[in-house]
Amino acid sequence: MSDIQPWRKSSYSGDAANNCVELARTLDAVLLRESDEPQTVITTTPTALRSLTRAVRAGRFDQLSR
Repeated sequence: MSDIQPWRKSSYSGDAANNCVELARTLDAVLLRESDEPQTVITTTPTALRSLTRAVRAGRFDQLSR
């Protein structure tokens, strides 16, 4: 992961110091982490993250919170 771009905080996090989702990119992957646990990083592809984002927006996981 030597070609990692700087971590970016989600715009939905507001001004929260340690309650944020952060993303970074490498040449072929997207990295995700929580700012309060930066040593834990999830790696995925842009295609997989796009599919997850679309499913969440479509409400496919809404029943999980009930």
